[in-house]
Amino acid sequence: MIIIRNATISDAELLAAVGAETFYDSYAANNTPEDMAVYLSQSFGRDIQGAELADADSIFIIAEYNGGIIGYAQLKMSDAPPIGADKPLEIARLYVSKAWLGKKIGARLMAACLHEADVLGSDALWLGVWEMNLRAIKFYRQWGFGVVGEQEFQLGGDLQKDLVMARNL
Repeated sequence: MIIIRNATISDAELLAAVGAETFYDSYAANNTPEDMAVYLSQSFGRDIQGAELADADSIFIIAEYNGGIIGYAQLKMSDAPPIGADKPLEIARLYVSKAWLGKKIGARLMAACLHEADVLGSDALWLGVWEMNLRAIKFYRQWGFGVVGEQEFQLGGDLQKDLVMARNL
Protein backbone atom coordinates (compact mmCIF):
# COMPACT_ATOMS: atom_id res chain seq x y z
CA MET A 1 0.00 0.00 0.00
CA ILE A 2 1.29 3.45 -0.91
CA ILE A 3 1.18 6.04 1.85
CA ILE A 4 1.41 9.80 1.34
CA ARG A 5 2.65 11.61 4.44
CA ASN A 6 4.57 14.64 5.61
CA ALA A 7 8.26 14.05 6.24
CA THR A 8 9.94 14.33 9.60
CA ILE A 9 13.56 15.11 10.45
CA SER A 10 14.21 11.35 10.71
CA ASP A 11 13.59 11.10 6.94
CA ALA A 12 16.59 13.30 6.01
CA GLU A 13 18.92 10.49 4.97
CA LEU A 14 16.30 8.69 2.88
CA LEU A 15 15.21 11.96 1.22
CA ALA A 16 18.83 12.69 0.33
CA ALA A 17 19.33 9.24 -1.18
CA VAL A 18 16.10 9.25 -3.19
CA GLY A 19 16.64 12.85 -4.30
CA ALA A 20 20.19 12.21 -5.53
CA GLU A 21 19.23 8.95 -7.25
CA THR A 22 16.18 10.44 -8.94
CA PHE A 23 18.01 13.57 -10.08
CA TYR A 24 20.84 11.44 -11.45
CA ASP A 25 18.45 9.08 -13.26
CA SER A 26 16.61 12.05 -14.79
CA TYR A 27 19.52 14.21 -15.91
CA ALA A 28 22.82 12.31 -16.10
CA ALA A 29 22.38 11.31 -19.75
CA ASN A 30 22.21 14.99 -20.81
CA ASN A 31 24.92 16.45 -18.58
CA THR A 32 28.59 15.85 -17.87
CA PRO A 33 29.61 13.60 -14.98
CA GLU A 34 31.55 16.55 -13.51
CA ASP A 35 28.55 18.90 -13.52
CA MET A 36 26.34 16.19 -12.08
CA ALA A 37 28.83 15.41 -9.30
CA VAL A 38 29.07 19.07 -8.27
CA TYR A 39 25.31 19.55 -8.23
CA LEU A 40 24.61 16.32 -6.36
CA SER A 41 27.21 17.07 -3.69
CA GLN A 42 25.84 20.59 -3.17
CA SER A 43 22.16 19.62 -3.16
CA PHE A 44 21.79 16.23 -1.49
CA GLY A 45 23.03 14.80 1.77
CA ARG A 46 21.68 13.95 5.21
CA ASP A 47 22.77 17.32 6.62
CA ILE A 48 21.44 19.27 3.61
CA GLN A 49 18.02 17.63 3.71
CA GLY A 50 18.05 17.84 7.51
CA ALA A 51 18.46 21.61 7.29
CA GLU A 52 15.69 21.82 4.68
CA LEU A 53 13.39 19.75 6.90
CA ALA A 54 14.15 22.02 9.86
CA ASP A 55 13.28 25.14 7.83
CA ALA A 56 9.83 26.39 8.84
CA ASP A 57 9.25 27.62 5.26
CA SER A 58 9.75 24.16 3.75
CA ILE A 59 7.36 21.19 3.67
CA PHE A 60 8.22 17.72 2.40
CA ILE A 61 5.54 15.27 1.31
CA ILE A 62 6.63 11.66 0.94
CA ALA A 63 5.21 8.80 -1.13
CA GLU A 64 6.12 5.62 0.72
CA TYR A 65 5.80 1.94 -0.15
CA ASN A 66 6.64 -0.80 2.36
CA GLY A 67 8.56 1.70 4.49
CA GLY A 68 10.70 2.99 1.60
CA ILE A 69 10.46 6.39 -0.04
CA ILE A 70 9.46 6.09 -3.70
CA GLY A 71 9.01 9.80 -4.34
CA TYR A 72 8.61 13.15 -2.68
CA ALA A 73 7.66 16.76 -3.16
CA GLN A 74 9.21 19.76 -1.47
CA LEU A 75 7.16 22.92 -1.08
CA LYS A 76 8.75 26.24 -0.15
CA MET A 77 7.30 29.51 0.94
CA SER A 78 9.85 31.70 -0.78
CA ASP A 79 10.19 34.69 -3.05
CA ALA A 80 8.65 33.96 -6.41
CA PRO A 81 9.39 35.40 -9.80
CA PRO A 82 6.63 37.74 -10.96
CA ILE A 83 3.68 35.38 -11.46
CA GLY A 84 0.82 37.66 -10.42
CA ALA A 85 0.09 36.07 -7.04
CA ASP A 86 -0.04 37.49 -3.53
CA LYS A 87 0.79 34.28 -1.64
CA PRO A 88 2.58 31.90 -4.01
CA LEU A 89 3.98 28.54 -2.95
CA GLU A 90 6.88 26.93 -4.80
CA ILE A 91 7.12 23.27 -5.72
CA ALA A 92 10.90 23.13 -5.33
CA ARG A 93 11.10 19.40 -6.06
CA LEU A 94 8.72 16.74 -7.23
CA TYR A 95 10.66 13.52 -7.65
CA VAL A 96 9.49 9.98 -8.35
CA SER A 97 11.88 7.02 -8.36
CA LYS A 98 12.52 5.59 -11.81
CA ALA A 99 10.87 2.24 -11.00
CA TRP A 100 7.65 4.06 -10.05
CA LEU A 101 7.32 6.37 -13.06
CA GLY A 102 4.00 6.00 -14.85
CA LYS A 103 2.27 4.57 -11.76
CA LYS A 104 0.45 7.77 -10.69
CA ILE A 105 2.85 8.55 -7.82
CA GLY A 106 3.51 12.02 -9.26
CA ALA A 107 -0.25 12.60 -9.45
CA ARG A 108 -0.69 11.62 -5.81
CA LEU A 109 2.14 13.92 -4.78
CA MET A 110 0.71 16.79 -6.86
CA ALA A 111 -2.71 16.30 -5.24
CA ALA A 112 -1.01 16.48 -1.84
CA CYS A 113 0.79 19.68 -2.90
CA LEU A 114 -2.53 21.24 -3.92
CA HIS A 115 -4.00 20.24 -0.56
CA GLU A 116 -1.09 21.83 1.35
CA ALA A 117 -1.40 24.99 -0.75
CA ASP A 118 -5.10 25.16 0.15
CA VAL A 119 -4.37 24.65 3.86
CA LEU A 120 -1.74 27.42 3.74
CA GLY A 121 -4.07 29.80 1.89
CA SER A 122 -1.80 30.08 -1.15
CA ASP A 123 -3.23 31.64 -4.27
CA ALA A 124 -0.77 30.06 -6.73
CA LEU A 125 1.72 27.24 -7.12
CA TRP A 126 4.85 27.76 -9.19
CA LEU A 127 7.96 25.82 -10.13
CA GLY A 128 11.03 25.82 -12.32
CA VAL A 129 11.51 22.95 -14.76
CA TRP A 130 14.42 22.37 -17.14
CA GLU A 131 13.38 23.33 -20.66
CA MET A 132 14.62 19.94 -21.92
CA ASN A 133 12.51 17.90 -19.45
CA LEU A 134 9.57 17.37 -21.78
CA ARG A 135 8.02 14.60 -19.67
CA ALA A 136 7.80 16.88 -16.63
CA ILE A 137 6.53 19.84 -18.67
CA LYS A 138 3.74 17.66 -20.06
CA PHE A 139 2.87 16.45 -16.55
CA TYR A 140 2.67 20.00 -15.18
CA ARG A 141 0.55 21.17 -18.12
CA GLN A 142 -1.89 18.34 -17.39
CA TRP A 143 -2.24 19.80 -13.87
CA GLY A 144 -3.06 23.28 -15.20
CA PHE A 145 0.38 24.87 -15.05
CA GLY A 146 1.38 27.25 -17.80
CA VAL A 147 4.71 28.81 -18.72
CA VAL A 148 4.98 32.32 -17.27
CA GLY A 149 8.70 33.00 -17.66
CA GLU A 150 12.23 31.67 -17.50
CA GLN A 151 15.00 31.51 -14.91
CA GLU A 152 18.59 30.33 -14.74
CA PHE A 153 19.59 27.04 -13.16
CA GLN A 154 23.21 26.31 -12.32
CA LEU A 155 24.20 22.66 -12.74
CA GLY A 156 27.85 22.49 -11.79
CA GLY A 157 29.62 24.67 -14.34
CA ASP A 158 26.71 24.64 -16.80
CA LEU A 159 24.23 27.52 -16.71
CA GLN A 160 20.92 26.10 -17.92
CA LYS A 161 17.47 27.54 -18.57
CA ASP A 162 14.40 26.55 -16.60
CA LEU A 163 10.87 27.39 -17.59
CA VAL A 164 8.88 29.00 -14.80
CA MET A 165 5.43 27.44 -14.70
CA ALA A 166 2.55 28.54 -12.49
CA ARG A 167 -1.03 27.66 -11.68
CA ASN A 168 -3.54 29.91 -9.94
CA LEU A 169 -5.50 28.33 -7.12
